[in-house]
Amino acid sequence: QVQLVESGGGVVHAGGSLRLSCAASGRTFSSYDMGWFRQAPGKEREFVAVIRWSGGRTSYADSVKGRFTIARENAKNTVYLQMNSLNVADTAVYYCAADRGRATTLRTPEEYDYWGQGTQVTVSS
Repeated sequence: QVQLVESGGGVVHAGGSLRLSCAASGRTFSSYDMGWFRQAPGKEREFVAVIRWSGGRTSYADSVKGRFTIARENAKNTVYLQMNSLNVADTAVYYCAADRGRATTLRTPEEYDYWGQGTQVTVSS
């Protein structure tokens, strides 16, 4: 069992930056692929970024590529999402998720085994 707790959300002006953190419990954090998703009101949960446990490879949604950076610090059981050049369209609840290594694309919510409670990010114009 893995428990995930996000933090770092808030209100920021367009063009600003935020860094989200996701702290995980459990001794096997380093063997999980870790993803970030977001969900805006009235919309489906969408993929943002993922970092694989093996090799630390990363992948991003086209909408955030070049602006967001995902990173992990296994010694602290933490994954981060650095978000720069934020715009109003980035407003959503952001969730981190963990996969035990069975997923293929890692871009759909159904592939993940554990979820955090989410943290709100609001970008004002």
